Amino acid sequence: MAIWLTKDSKVIVQGMTGSEGSKHTRRMLAAGTNVVGGVNPRKAGQKVDFDGTELPVFASVADAMKETGADVTVIFVPPQFTKAAVVEAIDAGIDLAVVITEGVPVHDTAAFWAYNVAKGERTRIIGPNCPGIASPGASNAGIIPADITGSGRIGLVSKSGTLTYQMMYELRDIGFSTCVGIGGDPIIGTTHIDALAAFEADPETDAVVMIGEIGGDAEERAAEFIKANVTKPVVGYIAGFTAPPGKTMGHAGAIISGSAGTADAKKAALEAVGVKVGKTPTETAKLMREIMSGR
Repeated sequence: MAIWLTKDSKVIVQGMTGSEGSKHTRRMLAAGTNVVGGVNPRKAGQKVDFDGTELPVFASVADAMKETGADVTVIFVPPQFTKAAVVEAIDAGIDLAVVITEGVPVHDTAAFWAYNVAKGERTRIIGPNCPGIASPGASNAGIIPADITGSGRIGLVSKSGTLTYQMMYELRDIGFSTCVGIGGDPIIGTTHIDALAAFEADPETDAVVMIGEIGGDAEERAAEFIKANVTKPVVGYIAGFTAPPGKTMGHAGAIISGSAGTADAKKAALEAVGVKVGKTPTETAKLMREIMSGR
């Protein structure tokens, strides 16, 4: 089983005819993802060949959903057009929108998230500035490599794309139910807590790896949620122990301000609720390996 993205998911790609959208559509198809079409108003009615698979281009998300039954969209559009693309997906009522685009203005993300809330949060948004979501052996929506791990019973939620890939590789022999890269921007659609709740409810996920980083208080809030709601084992890793205060480290949200948002504070909060926290990704994988060896 998997959360949010399964073998039955029907995926469309907003921006499929662009360079990045085209490249990753081809890669998603190769991974077995059921990609059913793309969206580009200027090229509606055309078909694009991906190594023998012809995919139709629609004028809108609503048209694509009507014709194909799509329930997932992956968004590969430039930052200045991302808000409009997400709002279009929300208006169409699609279940899941995976926003890959990096460099989306924070006020645009705030605007489309507020719009989604006003619409009843019918659409789950992952991202922006994220690698996407992969359920190994079932489906892959985004840019997560499809060949670095197999299916299994570990859930993974991570702010960092690179660390998502590393953890998948470290635990490749055990495998994952679903891997979710939530993105490292100051405002994101899906949080650690959202993923933890879904993994807790998933009968085929036995344990969870949670990867965070310096800046903000998302990990501390996740710790409170784990204490109150999560019964499955959780192991964690916090990136940024050596980051200098006041410096943004890779992600726009990864910045320490005063004593808030430090790796040590986040590690302490997680350990206080029984989460084992590794000092490195490899040590974190070892902690998870020990947990899964007893199951």
